[in-house]
Amino acid sequence: MIIHNTFRDLLDQDKPTVGTHFMLLDPDIPELIGDTEMFDYGEFTAEYTALDHSMLYNIARAAQCGKKPLPLMIKPDMDGQGFWAQAALGAGFKAVLFTDIRTPEDIDEAHRIIRPDTPEHGGHMGVKLRRPALNSYDTEAYLKDLESAVFCVMFEKDIAVNNIDAILERAKEKGVDMTQWGPADFGFSRGQPTLMQSKDIRSFEEKVIAKSLEYGILPRIEIGAVEQAKRYIDLGVRHFCIGWDRFFLRQQFTELGEGMKKLTDTL
Repeated sequence: MIIHNTFRDLLDQDKPTVGTHFMLLDPDIPELIGDTEMFDYGEFTAEYTALDHSMLYNIARAAQCGKKPLPLMIKPDMDGQGFWAQAALGAGFKAVLFTDIRTPEDIDEAHRIIRPDTPEHGGHMGVKLRRPALNSYDTEAYLKDLESAVFCVMFEKDIAVNNIDAILERAKEKGVDMTQWGPADFGFSRGQPTLMQSKDIRSFEEKVIAKSLEYGILPRIEIGAVEQAKRYIDLGVRHFCIGWDRFFLRQQFTELGEGMKKLTDTL
């Protein structure tokens, strides 16, 4: 069945959006996120976890079972991005975040993967009888569903920031909806793996935000705490993805464990 893309609706209405990340494979996670009714979408960070085709279907179905049906974004690893991006769209995901963008040609490749195989769109995504075609063979509705997919790209490489104008010009031409800054990989690609913990990272980050706005593409920022958002809002950012399920668990396990250790060590 075709699920309406409420994430796309918010972008079309020029409204801010807030998502959250998850990398655990339990389908209860996206259902739980939707049950909170607090998030506009969930980002499945497939690049960092193990997954299979059937699991994508289970995750996408579960995301539709909360009090507020939850559109999903997938972040695939670059080497397998063609297969996994199209598999996710076929499972019912509504957005793709392409990683490791380095050149304008990488934008072309991402566009080829995500956009319909029609003369108008120039992509390679054909008619695939997956979840959006379970109920009928309505190719017009299927086309509209593909058109609604949210197209996002990462700026996380030194070479990408050095060539930011050429990449953003191509991104605008190809209909990219959002850019996402990636400080960890950026520092890594410069041979400075601790750069993301330094204030020196800010000039690069602010350049990506300002340039994205200049080209009319929405910058999105990942944060770990609500109080971090204010600085980015002042820079013009209106789209955020906050928190990671694995880190929530680690933090809670640590707090519970430390509290109990303090008690039991005195026994």
